[in-house]
Amino acid sequence: MSLDSADDWRQARSFHHSRYDAATLSARSERISVCLPARNCAATVGAIVAALVALREAELIDQVVVIDGDSQDATARIAADAGATVHSEQELMVEHGRVLGKGDAMWRALSVIDGDLVCFLDADLEHFPSHYVSGLLGPLIEFAGVEFVKAYYRRPFRVGELALADGGGRVNHILARPALAIFYPELAGVYQPLAGEIAARRTLLERLPFTTGYGVEVAMLLDAFAAVGLDGMAQVDLDVHHNNHQPLLVLSAMAYEILAVIAGRLEREGRLSGLDPSPLLGRDHLSMQAPVERPPMLGTR
Repeated sequence: MSLDSADDWRQARSFHHSRYDAATLSARSERISVCLPARNCAATVGAIVAALVALREAELIDQVVVIDGDSQDATARIAADAGATVHSEQELMVEHGRVLGKGDAMWRALSVIDGDLVCFLDADLEHFPSHYVSGLLGPLIEFAGVEFVKAYYRRPFRVGELALADGGGRVNHILARPALAIFYPELAGVYQPLAGEIAARRTLLERLPFTTGYGVEVAMLLDAFAAVGLDGMAQVDLDVHHNNHQPLLVLSAMAYEILAVIAGRLEREGRLSGLDPSPLLGRDHLSMQAPVERPPMLGTR
């Protein structure tokens, strides 16, 4: 099948997680690794790891890895006690210097992940359901040509007693999706370009560069699209995503890095020139620097 437009792709490669279940995972021939980059997630990581370990014990997945990002709480201990293999991000690939955020931790995780199919999940999810795993991995198992799967979901927003059914994912809706629709219209059908939950074939991940900071999700989406096209991509509706919401100042830094990634890709493609790489200074002198990029893992070995 050749998918030539965003609408064609959205209709052909958007699935609900109920299409995939434990039987889907049982039918796979590849080894599966699930990885959680985690920093200060003591309140949530234990329940997530316990659910993943149950899948591992049922022989539905093969490896559960937590990459701890210098947590100041008991994240690493709780994850290990729940049955995950835990690595400190600072102890992985030390020859590349200090770790520069989530994307860097994900890149270094490939050095200790041994699965053919890799699923990255956020470690701050509340009410974690196991269908996140089967849903994300399902298209990789069902379709030989699919190499990259992105999650989408409804994100409620809560502030104290106030709850809005669809008020979360603010940067996704006001920056990422509009920017992609304008500059990469083929990707306009991607509902959650900033979702931290993805699954991919290891052979693809090892060919991609990894942006080190908040821009890792949109960079990975753009680079996967460049590598495999719409035909090699899918998205899965996981229903609802519950997690804590970031303050406005953090969202500003996040938006800056995401826009810097998109602008950097446009500059490489010759569609933008004169890009000013100078940092944006936020309140309290918070410096919002353009993100650093790690090279494809295949080039480091």
